[in-house]
Amino acid sequence: MVEYHAAFFKQDDGWYVVEVVDFPGVASQGKTLRSARVMIRDALKLMAQDQLERDFHLPPPNPRAKPTMGKKPDFVEKIALHTRFYTPVVK
Repeated sequence: MVEYHAAFFKQDDGWYVVEVVDFPGVASQGKTLRSARVMIRDALKLMAQDQLERDFHLPPPNPRAKPTMGKKPDFVEKIALHTRFYTPVVK
C-alpha cells in the first residue's frame, strides 16, 4: 500500500474539483464531497494500473507536492493505493 495526497477545491457552484498532487495527471470532480472522493480514488487506481501495465514506475508519494490549481485547497487528505504490483522508485 502507498498513500498519495489529494487536494479538494470547493467551487462556487458547490461542485468539488480534486487532484492528486503527487501523481501528475490524476484529477476528477464530484457534485458532492462524497462523490468527489469516490471519483478521485477511481481515477488514481485507473492511472496507476495504466502506468504499471505500460511498465512505467509510479511516482513516489510526496506530501510536500503543491496543487496546480493556483490556490490553497479547502482540504487535503491521503488516498491509499492498494496494488500488489507496486514497487516504489527510490531517488
